[in-house]
Amino acid sequence: MNKSELCAAISGSTGVSQSDVDKVLKGLEETVTSAVCAGGDKIVLSGFVTFERGHRAARSGRNPQTGETIQIAAANTIKISAGSKLKAAAKAST
Repeated sequence: MNKSELCAAISGSTGVSQSDVDKVLKGLEETVTSAVCAGGDKIVLSGFVTFERGHRAARSGRNPQTGETIQIAAANTIKISAGSKLKAAAKAST
């Protein structure tokens, strides 16, 4: 499902116009991005999903083509975890 299909599905189930749903999704994207990436805050939509910034320390790695040891720089990452209700729904649908 892409973004326009998601907007249409939400619009159909809520009765809100697709353009309003698109604005809300854009607002959600901007808020999550600024809070998690810039501020380092953790966002929890209880039972559904959690967004948080993580950190990966610098480490040694190996170039798979040459076998040469290389240094991999430290990096910030994004962790997205499914909540209990989403996990239960996934388990029930299998």
